Amino acid sequence: MRLSGWRARAPGKEGLNPKVLETVGTILEALGADADAHGWLTWGDETGSRWTYVAPCPAGLAVVNVRAGSPTDGPRAGGRLVRWAKVQVGELAVETERGHRLVMFQVEGQPIRGTDDHAGEVAAFAALILAGVDGRPLPDLDAQAGNRPRAGGAKPGTARPGPAKAAAAEAGSSKPSGKAAPARTSPSTKLVVRSGGPA
Repeated sequence: MRLSGWRARAPGKEGLNPKVLETVGTILEALGADADAHGWLTWGDETGSRWTYVAPCPAGLAVVNVRAGSPTDGPRAGGRLVRWAKVQVGELAVETERGHRLVMFQVEGQPIRGTDDHAGEVAAFAALILAGVDGRPLPDLDAQAGNRPRAGGAKPGTARPGPAKAAAAEAGSSKPSGKAAPARTSPSTKLVVRSGGPA
């Protein structure tokens, strides 16, 4: 999921307001990632105001720590780039039982979990990380999701709207998005895929 997409899941919208997203976007660009890059957001102890965003880019993993702050103080954020040879990853584990699915992964000490509708998002994010660690090209998640630009539209590599504009456009839309039905699987099925990073 892209940075702007996380606003819909935020426990407090102010934690991901357009000004905060704009600040984080400039840091991501400085680290070599897209301003609205695909990544994973982890909430801190102060849910809604402190969070960390990790986003893969060709050179490594961009890690941005954010404190939304008050309206008068403004957001504070700092980022760093962890080169792929130094990125620490855990195993990718998938479990299914009675029609429900759970996907677990760990990167840079942060556990990432997704169930049912969100399980695929964790698996896709893990695929990005493992491709970078292995030195393979990063998968195009937009193309995999069926969002490949049509003829006459934007071409790959062209500039994308910043996360602040995307969030503003999302806030103006009131159409509910449908949820995909959980995948049907055989009862008590468990699959564990282990992948170790470089020594």
